[in-house]
Parts: sequence; structure tokens; C-alpha cells
Amino acid sequence: MRIILLGNAGAGKSTMARHLIHNRAIARLSMDEIAWNEGPERKPLDESIRELQRFFESNDQWIIEGCYGDLVEATLPFCTELRFLNPGIEVCVEHCKRRPWEPEKFSSQEAQQAMLEQLVQWVREYEFRDDEYGLKRHRRIFTDFSGPKKEYTTVTSYKDD
Repeated sequence: MRIILLGNAGAGKSTMARHLIHNRAIARLSMDEIAWNEGPERKPLDESIRELQRFFESNDQWIIEGCYGDLVEATLPFCTELRFLNPGIEVCVEHCKRRPWEPEKFSSQEAQQAMLEQLVQWVREYEFRDDEYGLKRHRRIFTDFSGPKKEYTTVTSYKDD
């Protein structure tokens, strides 16, 4: 199993990853972990790709999740399946509002809450962005991928697999 979960923030990628892994020894990587330096600055792409390569070398089975089109494209040759989580903007917004504290990303619940308004605005721009985080890029990645793939357009469909 080498699955990529692609979608907007709040689409349910982490939840699906936890469900797929359950109690099995399958490595999980959130692309957030390899995409950012300390603070609000993206790492150079080649540095993130080197971290991806180290992850592949250390793990036979894995689930990688993220919204980074550039990193997903670098991962595609190594995956056995692509899943595109696309439940709609309002579902993503509601998931972001209900998201529990993520200590791996924020020093406190208060720090996470302080970023919520900015995150919700960013999620709402998904359909209009022309960058690696937007629907246009995600749709192109999904369409062009020739391996096993599935698009999920409702949260209830996430439980089908």
C-alpha cells in the first residue's frame, strides 16, 4: 500500500489516513511536515523532495497526504493509488472549524485558533487559485494520473473503501 491523499485543507485527508492505517504498521506522512521551514516560509522544492526520498527509502508501505501539487507530482511515480478528496468548500470549512488542536503544527490551541480565519479564507479560495494548492492543479493531477485512482465527493463515500 502506497497511497496519496490529495485535497483541499479540511477535506478529510488526515481522517482518511488514520482510518486506512487503523492498527497496521503503515507509515504516514503529512506533506506539511516536509513543506515548511520554521515560520511561514516554504522550503525549496528540492529540499522537500529529498525528504520524500528518505521517507520512501525507510518505508515499504505508506500513506502520504497533502494539498501540495508540486510534491504530489513528485510522489506519483512511487504510489500505488491516488485518492482525490473533493467534498466541496463548505464541508472543508466546517471540518477546519471543528478540527482538534494539532500540536505538531501549532504550539497551543490558542495559536491554532488565531489562524482559523486565515485558514477558512484560504480554503474558500480553492476553486479560484492557480497555484499548486488549487482545485485546477489537483484536478489536472488526478486526470493525468494513469494508475488506480478514485475521487471522493462526499464524506460518506470516504467510508466505502
